[in-house]
Amino acid sequence: MLSMPLDLVQTIANVCDRVSAACAAGARDPQDVRLLLATKTQPADLVRRAVAAAQGLDLRTTGRGARVLVGENRVQELTAKAPDLADLRLEAHLIGPLQSNKVNHALRALALHGSACVESVDSWELARRLSDRAVAGATASPLDVFLQVNVSGEPTKSGVSPQAASDLAVAVGGLAGLRLRGFMTIGANSADRGLVRAGFDTLREVRDTVVSSGAVGTSDAVELSMGMSRDLEEAVLAGATIVRVGTAVFGTRPPLG
Repeated sequence: MLSMPLDLVQTIANVCDRVSAACAAGARDPQDVRLLLATKTQPADLVRRAVAAAQGLDLRTTGRGARVLVGENRVQELTAKAPDLADLRLEAHLIGPLQSNKVNHALRALALHGSACVESVDSWELARRLSDRAVAGATASPLDVFLQVNVSGEPTKSGVSPQAASDLAVAVGGLAGLRLRGFMTIGANSADRGLVRAGFDTLREVRDTVVSSGAVGTSDAVELSMGMSRDLEEAVLAGATIVRVGTAVFGTRPPLG
């Protein structure tokens, strides 16, 4: 049996408090940072509860509409859960690796939501495949995409290198059917907070270089999806506009069955 959080409103409030504290330290507006619920292994009914909790909390504390996003790591889970969540009209993000042979499955599932984004574009080949399918009408056009950058250089992480990111981003920005919205990374797996922060700073510098390039299709690439439960403070201080949080909201993930 799944272990359910006792109070999703409280766990989400705790995350929002952390974001707000980091924003205060960095002289930023907390409304400039959106919360993405990383729902890996979480069942659709629990995701629905978490979304409702986040939306209710947002309305009570700011009086504004909900700014919560949902993100799936695996295409198989995205496909399984999308029909059960489609009525919520959420902005759904694919935040895990996407193989070319699963593009059609992913886009069909993402199309069921209110809006969709693929955050894990890390090659020209994948970008071209997404472009071709978007132009063919597989999803709403343009399809929002982020470029995934491996700022830590760790071989276990996906993403293009920071040195190659700007050129690839400019190329992706010119593809029909896609809208380059920003950049995504996973922070270094290190207890050295300075090292983690440096990686996030690198992603911001890549973003700034691309947006200031004047190249076609790059002016909207302002988003920075970075920071998770363990390192969201460093990410916010470095300029994150989206933090992807799972464990801090849902607790330790149940094993995949």
